[in-house]
Amino acid sequence: MYAFDIERPTSVADAVAALKDEDAQALGGGQTLIPTLKQRLAAPSKLVSLTGIADMQGIANDGDTLRIGGATTHATVAVDTADTYPALADLASHIGDPAVRNRGTIGGSLANNDPSACYPAVALASGATIITNTREIAADDYFQGMFTTALEDGEIVTAISMPVPEKANYQKFVQPASRFALVGVFVAKFADGVRVAVTGASNEGVHRWTEAEDALSADFSAGAIAGLTVSADNLIADLHGSPEYRAHLVKVMTGRAVAAAS
Repeated sequence: MYAFDIERPTSVADAVAALKDEDAQALGGGQTLIPTLKQRLAAPSKLVSLTGIADMQGIANDGDTLRIGGATTHATVAVDTADTYPALADLASHIGDPAVRNRGTIGGSLANNDPSACYPAVALASGATIITNTREIAADDYFQGMFTTALEDGEIVTAISMPVPEKANYQKFVQPASRFALVGVFVAKFADGVRVAVTGASNEGVHRWTEAEDALSADFSAGAIAGLTVSADNLIADLHGSPEYRAHLVKVMTGRAVAAAS
């Protein structure tokens, strides 16, 4: 580690002002940023903690949509959405370990957009809207590739608006060392169709499997995707699995998610 300043604003406006300083960087739960600093892969002159901003915490429910503050921890999401969006609660309850869940935040995860993170899958499959201090961004436009989002410099994820589907489930094939998804698939069934989001598999990060969406919108059953093939092109290759293995897992996890949701 090295010397840096830290500010703990109590309002979004103060956080935005602090982030205007040169080399300032927002700090959510720190589950990614702090290890990055320890490895000297990043060197901000100032960290601006977002965890003390009350307006960015908590969950509100208007019946068919949840509004989740960007500084809400995984542990809070796991408990407070159990009745309204069980699939989201289950996803949050299996992120990392208890220490990670009690520090990490949903806004931090979405801002980082790790290619194997779980929240991008639920946000994309749910057709969520990412709310920042300046605008609202549809999930389909927000995720733009590995560790890449539509966020501009100094822009903060203040909340997420998450429509609640009729049925949903998330299946994660866990990489045991990191607890990230080797492959994770979130399936969400709405009145107007099905959305399927895949994380952990692609070099492009989280993405939708549109062929499965079409098949499942016509027949919401695991058998509906039996004849589909997942291309291994541009899928991740590492010591944990080949592109072909990940392609296989995408189909398997999708089938399991549909079966569980049904």
